[in-house]
Amino acid sequence: MVLKTKRSTTDEHDFSKKTKPNFELKHAFHSVKSQIPLNHCLWLFITIFLQILILFFLIGSSPPHPPPSNTQQLFALDPDCQSGYVYVYDLPATFNTEFIDKCNELDPWKSRCSAVSNGGFGPRATGLERVVPANLTPAWYWTDMYAAEVIYHNRMLSHKCRTLDPEKATGFYIPFYAGLDIGKFLWFNYTAKDRDRKSEMVLDWLKKQSTFTRAKGVDHFMMLGRLTWDFRRLSDKDSEWGSSLLYMPLMKNVFRLSVEKHQNDDLEESVPYPTAFHPRSESDIVQWQNYIRNYERTKLFSFVGAKREKIKNDFRGILMDYCKSEDNCRAVDCATTVCSDGAPAIMEAFLDSDFCLQPRGDGLTRRSTFDCMLAGSIPVYFWRGTFKGQYEWHLPWMSETYTVFIDNDDVRDTNGTLILKVLEGIHKDKVKEMRETLINLLPKFVYARSGEDIGGVKDAFDITIDKVLKRLKSRRDQLFSRGQRIF
Repeated sequence: MVLKTKRSTTDEHDFSKKTKPNFELKHAFHSVKSQIPLNHCLWLFITIFLQILILFFLIGSSPPHPPPSNTQQLFALDPDCQSGYVYVYDLPATFNTEFIDKCNELDPWKSRCSAVSNGGFGPRATGLERVVPANLTPAWYWTDMYAAEVIYHNRMLSHKCRTLDPEKATGFYIPFYAGLDIGKFLWFNYTAKDRDRKSEMVLDWLKKQSTFTRAKGVDHFMMLGRLTWDFRRLSDKDSEWGSSLLYMPLMKNVFRLSVEKHQNDDLEESVPYPTAFHPRSESDIVQWQNYIRNYERTKLFSFVGAKREKIKNDFRGILMDYCKSEDNCRAVDCATTVCSDGAPAIMEAFLDSDFCLQPRGDGLTRRSTFDCMLAGSIPVYFWRGTFKGQYEWHLPWMSETYTVFIDNDDVRDTNGTLILKVLEGIHKDKVKEMRETLINLLPKFVYARSGEDIGGVKDAFDITIDKVLKRLKSRRDQLFSRGQRIF
């Protein structure tokens, strides 16, 4: 007996137009309904119909698709890349390598070719025979404090979590040497347009890349080799300092790294200044740690720097005058000793002292602080912003466990004598404890040689990229959360 439904042929045709069931589904349904009771057949029909409606509803209401995620592939491809993969843009040479090719033009006073040589490490260090163990000297270079852009680019090209497929990338690295670019235009009669030209050009290039526009740049990042203040010009006045890179509309969502960040900018993070030591292996690190742990120090504190005569009430002048007058202090006067390109006298002074005085640099931070810590000498700083809010990815937030703070106003009021009083009041066991903290932190603020395996140790670069990728993944997930764009 053949059961007949009340639906006409026309109705069935209309229904098929609305739901578009395939031929196989219709054939299976007719086969089944010839073998089962009518009420069961109707329930089967209704169930299939509802499932089709639900499917169409879900497709129609799904949120915008985010850029392809490689979350599932992370575990399949490389267990060491749990934070994701990074794609390095192949920018036109005018935005990076051309600066190195034309290194004689980077500085209005002298050639910068040495500073950008050896992948940003600079020339090999010389004259360290009395200071550094002989077998470690090949790991030392006279590295420029503003060479991080070149160092990061070279390290990124050989990074184990680099991908050549943008569809697998968690983060996109923009290797624009913004610091090398702006360094040429910060002085003399250059205009605001001169300072902005290359920045505008690189952003014009980026906005043509679908990988940049599809997520509005929230999964992109850049390394700025200079202080953040060099890229924050507020107006188009030619007399104002720096470029306006960080205020350009297309930079609104781009994450950036710098050696000193703006503490109220959530899109920035500071990374350690490059120092002279670039370990080739884990054993290099361990040997240097043991060396500075056991080094016999003869001075309580040291100061390396130079007076800034043109600055009223120059704080460095106070420190230098006091250090030279105090038997417990070792002074290196950079007015008479070449310090900018590295000098054995600097490392020798830091190795010889328990503490090192660290005033402000060009900003609140100073490269010398990292040279000091590299020698196992405990930094004494005078402005809270020198550590507070800076280097939080690499150094503990409890800076008092490895530094000493003395307010600069109190130092001025006592012409420096307060320094000796404070430092002599710290027990030797406490000094040893603070130095041990620095020694354990050391791998986190040095940059290893590109392509070298330093075992299970993560250096400053490894820590930075791991943190960046986690941050970018989180930001991109927020962007497409529940289909609502929040940036």
